[in-house]
Amino acid sequence: MTDPQRITVYLLDDHEVVRQGLRALLEAAGDIEVVGESGSAEEATSRIPALRPDVAVLDGRLPDGSGVEVCRAVRAVDPSIRALILTSYDDDEALFAAIMAGASGYVLKEIKGSDLVGAVRQVAAGNSLIDPALTARVLDRVRNGPATAPELAELTEQELKLLALIAEGLTNRQIGERMFLAEKTVKNYVSSILSKLGLERRTQAAVLASKLLGPAGQAGPAGQGPGGGPNGPGH
Repeated sequence: MTDPQRITVYLLDDHEVVRQGLRALLEAAGDIEVVGESGSAEEATSRIPALRPDVAVLDGRLPDGSGVEVCRAVRAVDPSIRALILTSYDDDEALFAAIMAGASGYVLKEIKGSDLVGAVRQVAAGNSLIDPALTARVLDRVRNGPATAPELAELTEQELKLLALIAEGLTNRQIGERMFLAEKTVKNYVSSILSKLGLERRTQAAVLASKLLGPAGQAGPAGQGPGGGPNGPGH
């Protein structure tokens, strides 16, 4: 914990054998320390902010919730905590939900052990493992569903893009690099977004964006945007 180069991790999975395997894999890397674990969303939501790990590795689906819900709740309390969603389901709805909750990464459980260690290191370093194209698709969903998101009606297209990146968990500097804007300009945009939405903190904006996106098929009128098929949201 005192070593500035050591990465602290919290594990959430409802299967104990999976948690044991993940702990062994990550701690064998030498620079990663598992500081806590739990098998339920409720316990993780309370323990993660208290322990303040660098990265929370969260199971996508749990008996009492989902890793995405935990990610959203934890980052609303402490946005410095990075989240990596580990799931068995590869579908657009799960990806959309992860992005809007502010997750830094979304990986399938079929991932190789060495790749998972690398993913944890990347996320801990402040990098996003989510394809930027997915953020654009989330933006399209929000923009195409104004009838169900009146709160966003006053935002310009540029502000909507920024809001999607805020929800992805990017810092002002990272947003500036992504959108080719000065960091000061990004700060001004963020202030404008918060003012228009009647909010005080950027984490509140990220949570609001997640709520407005909604579950499968509710981002816009029926038939609009991806994810309007029969498959429900996969976590």
